[in-house]
Amino acid sequence: MSDPSVLTLVLLVLAALTAGWVDAVVGGGGLVQLPALMIAFPGAAPVQLLATNKLGSICGTSTSSITYLRRVRPDLRTAIPLALLAFGGALVGALIASHIPRSAFNPVILVVLIAVGAYTILKPTVGEHTALRFSGHHHYVVASIAGFAIGMYDGALGPGTGSFLVFALVGLMGYGFLEASAKAKLANFATNLASLVIFVPQGAVVWSIGLLMGVANLAGGYLGARTAVAKGSRFIRIVFVCVVSAFVLKIGWDVIQQVRG
Repeated sequence: MSDPSVLTLVLLVLAALTAGWVDAVVGGGGLVQLPALMIAFPGAAPVQLLATNKLGSICGTSTSSITYLRRVRPDLRTAIPLALLAFGGALVGALIASHIPRSAFNPVILVVLIAVGAYTILKPTVGEHTALRFSGHHHYVVASIAGFAIGMYDGALGPGTGSFLVFALVGLMGYGFLEASAKAKLANFATNLASLVIFVPQGAVVWSIGLLMGVANLAGGYLGARTAVAKGSRFIRIVFVCVVSAFVLKIGWDVIQQVRG
């Protein structure tokens, strides 16, 4: 990576602060932070951008996880297996990432995002309160499968991982948005950590940029978690719909460009 200007550093810090806030509320901060890195360093290797983004992101997910743990007190009997399987899935995903053409995923992700957004909009009461759909060991099995599958996606691709975790917990398992955001953040921290386990030994992380953005992402994560706790599930639902809509527009445009190309 080339040495950035002061203005570039300021814009990266602002992007990381925004990404941390969005990520803490409902996931999807990568939609802000990763493109900012791509614009700032157009000549950098993709693995450097991904690795540096993960370093910045894990700072935010760590502080938002702690805030949620203290203020929401999510049930760790579900959160821990979700996070552990997400960690394992992310390791697998990171290892196979280089063998999967990213263009093959965009149409599938676009369809899934449209379905997720439509479901949330058409069912305005979904996620307002926790009404679990599974009990006993079935509950933990479903959480573990969801964690592993979404973790593997994060390791292989990444965009929207936090949002997919939130929706799996809300739409599939029946959690309210606030409880889902708390559990999803613990799992997202685990997937970020797993990715760094792969990227750091490769020497892919640009530490100076990653740590600078990490401090800003941490501040955004703290503010976002406190905002989510204070505003509750209805506010998180609104942010969730906005973030998913932004993903649909971004990935939809990528698919159009891919078809034209």
